Amino acid sequence: MKLIPTLKVLPMLAAAIVAGGLTMPMASAQELTDSHIAAARRAVLAAGALQSFDEILPILAEQTKTIFIQSDPSVTPVIEEVTSEVALNLADRRPDLNKVVYEVWARRLSEEELTQIGDFYESPIGKKLTELGPQLTALSIGAAQQWQDEISIEMVRAVRSELEKRGVVKQ
Repeated sequence: MKLIPTLKVLPMLAAAIVAGGLTMPMASAQELTDSHIAAARRAVLAAGALQSFDEILPILAEQTKTIFIQSDPSVTPVIEEVTSEVALNLADRRPDLNKVVYEVWARRLSEEELTQIGDFYESPIGKKLTELGPQLTALSIGAAQQWQDEISIEMVRAVRSELEKRGVVKQ
């Protein structure tokens, strides 16, 4: 199950987003305008850039539920009910994350750039890229892993062979 690695990455991802939002220079010396934020919102939504965050709350709810159930399995139904209620109440806070993401984009891209990004992702090819994005990413990661495995074997063989030639490692 991929839950645990994902859970370990979420706090680091959140910290990186917050740190990046606080330390990166603004797109301009002035405060962001409403139109700049609107352009960022359009670009972010058109690019599907918020979808990767959709699982944060369900994963955290599952993790929380598991922790409480492990401490007292006899009250599992109550823990499940309460955790679901709390998670649903916290879902109202999702716009806070979205707003931070819009601001991150707006502080790094000009309004004109964001408009161009929005235009692209709203075009047929941009929509196709957004739709295929997760699949392309997964396949690319799989290809990279396969390549890494092959190169790793080749590297070990080549190093061993060279070390044998130099008399450092015996056959």
